[in-house]
Amino acid sequence: MILEAKEDDEIKEKIVLISGGINDRDGISRFPGGDFNDVGKAFLLPPSNFAMVDNGIYRSGFPGTKNIGFLETLNLRSIVYLCPEPYPDEMAAYVKSVGIQIFQFGIDGSKKPLVTIPNGSIMGALRVLLDIRNHPVLVHCKRGKHRTGCLIGCFRKLQNWCLTAVFEEYMRFAGTKARISDLSFIEVFDVSCMTQCVLGIIYRYHGGCGSQARRLSYGDL
Repeated sequence: MILEAKEDDEIKEKIVLISGGINDRDGISRFPGGDFNDVGKAFLLPPSNFAMVDNGIYRSGFPGTKNIGFLETLNLRSIVYLCPEPYPDEMAAYVKSVGIQIFQFGIDGSKKPLVTIPNGSIMGALRVLLDIRNHPVLVHCKRGKHRTGCLIGCFRKLQNWCLTAVFEEYMRFAGTKARISDLSFIEVFDVSCMTQCVLGIIYRYHGGCGSQARRLSYGDL
């Protein structure tokens, strides 16, 4: 649906209404633009299930070329990729061209109950998130629900969130596709296994948005 404003000094503005993600209050995202055919650049279209996790940390489903314009506004330094498959050629070429580093932790997305999420992959991904040298960072799997939800759930436990709040956040993104196995993994994940990493964390203060915000920096042991 395109709404055209009245012409003013021979300038015409188009507002394109695009079906939005879960964060849109009314289900509609409003983006200024021109040619709908070049949506990757002309429109700021976020990937599915996109949300901000914390300062400098974002989550989403798999971004595509149509999301490049939006990704550029994030000024990403890195991507935590949780699928075992190779990154698609077009997106791989884009991230390489703008200097974004991809940290891949291949986790099987199988629905089978006997397939478990490897602790080592989650711990490795958490180390990337805790290091502000990698920020801004985008975490994603295929749909931004299960593998991403497990990682962010474990990250919330490191932030001392209560388990109820952690589960509520997971359910908000997974919806009817929530998996008991994911919730069980988050519940039993032992944050003490990150002790060596946390010992290398130092607190620094960085100005942001006009205020002092405490950030985590992965320091040298």
